[in-house]
Amino acid sequence: MKNKISTVAVVGAGAVGSYFGGLLARAGCDVTLIARQDHVKAIQENGLYMECQSFQERVSVKASTEYQAIKNADLVLFCVKSPDTESVAKEIKPYLSEDSIILSLQNGVDNAERISAVLLNPVYPAVVYVATGMAGPGHVKHFGRGDLVIGDLEGREACIEDLNSIQDYLNGGNVPCSISKKIKQEMWLKFLVNCSYNAISGIGQIEYGQMVQSKHINDLIDQITKEFLTVAEKEGISISHEQAILANQQIAKTMTKQKSSTAQDLMKCKKTEIDYLNGYIVRCGLAHRIPTPTNQSVYALVKMLEMTYLNN
Repeated sequence: MKNKISTVAVVGAGAVGSYFGGLLARAGCDVTLIARQDHVKAIQENGLYMECQSFQERVSVKASTEYQAIKNADLVLFCVKSPDTESVAKEIKPYLSEDSIILSLQNGVDNAERISAVLLNPVYPAVVYVATGMAGPGHVKHFGRGDLVIGDLEGREACIEDLNSIQDYLNGGNVPCSISKKIKQEMWLKFLVNCSYNAISGIGQIEYGQMVQSKHINDLIDQITKEFLTVAEKEGISISHEQAILANQQIAKTMTKQKSSTAQDLMKCKKTEIDYLNGYIVRCGLAHRIPTPTNQSVYALVKMLEMTYLNN
């Protein structure tokens, strides 16, 4: 990166992108949200209403439905759903400057690599810890946390300048951000939480805090976790059972009122990211000849629920 970060574009500004983009805009940063027509229209007319734990406010922020609004952005927060990663990367490619940095704020563990396969720009993953949802067009609701962990997948020293610039910019915009030299492990720890909670929350349309009140659900989470850790080890990721239990417990405590993105997608009859969550573990399990019946079960149930509306 040749220049200091001064402009940001958020691609796929749903709940997560709108929350972080809104915080940056509220802090005076130059931000453009790129989103769906109804969301953009509401923002253009009344601002982005941020119903957060610490404040409730209408924030003035630029918004557009066009990818060309990404022009001149120094930093792109890439927030699209995992199934759309390659297609959106191809669509924004003509509008990116060669110095633009891409930061993937997506669920799953392979999106940064998939973006890099399409774009020549530097791409870094962000592990996202935030409980948020869309309460309507132009209205984002915050339930808990709101911090990012970033890093370079290869651990390259040459990327430190980029990472420091991103961290400084985000922290300056009231978005807590830290850099990890073990970003893959951080990603897989968050991935574990996604696999443990998202499908179950979606199937039951239940909040995280409610989920863990049930012994049966806790047993199910334990089985998902055991399979996950066996697969992760074969993928070269070392996570202890104690670390996994702590990660799962922390999410239930810090995001008690959150329903997963999978739950929100199912409620709105949208395609979920389940193929890149438990479905990814199932595919890895097959590749390594590791049985993953619990992950397969919740994966199949979410796909069944999708089928009721996607095939109509």
